[in-house]
Amino acid sequence: MNTWLFLGAAALLSVERIAYALIWRRADEFRAAWAEPVDALRGLFYAFKAIQIGVFLSWCYVYGNGRLWPSDADALTVAIGATFIVVGQILNASVFYRLGRHGVFYGDRFGYSIPWCTEFPFSLCSHPQYAGAVMSIWGLFLVLRFPHDDWYVLPLLETMYYFAGAHFER
Repeated sequence: MNTWLFLGAAALLSVERIAYALIWRRADEFRAAWAEPVDALRGLFYAFKAIQIGVFLSWCYVYGNGRLWPSDADALTVAIGATFIVVGQILNASVFYRLGRHGVFYGDRFGYSIPWCTEFPFSLCSHPQYAGAVMSIWGLFLVLRFPHDDWYVLPLLETMYYFAGAHFER
């Protein structure tokens, strides 16, 4: 594995988690800087997802020798990975459904009244959006990189980043 590629990927992927932790902890400053902080954070969310997807696809392309889809993918691994992706995205979509835009994008930190939710998916875990993202990432790499030696590197890194993010956003 190329150390520089890993460090570059790690740095790019860390920006999202660091930004969210800082915004969570300094919500008043973020709110003061933006006329509509929820929309500003939503814009950052889309930018971060574009970076994340770009890093993932670049990783798969480089380590797949110019291919995204592995030539040695087996049907069972693809099915398991696809299941992880679908379940992860159901968790993510359910969070957006339950909380709405203001709830997902830290509206409570910016002065909006967001009712506490204990219904699905929050009945499963305290951070279903993060759990869904992590499941989707593991699923993607199962589909695109398993069984190659690098298949778990970025999913493991992202799992640590999301765990740290959940911790620092308390």
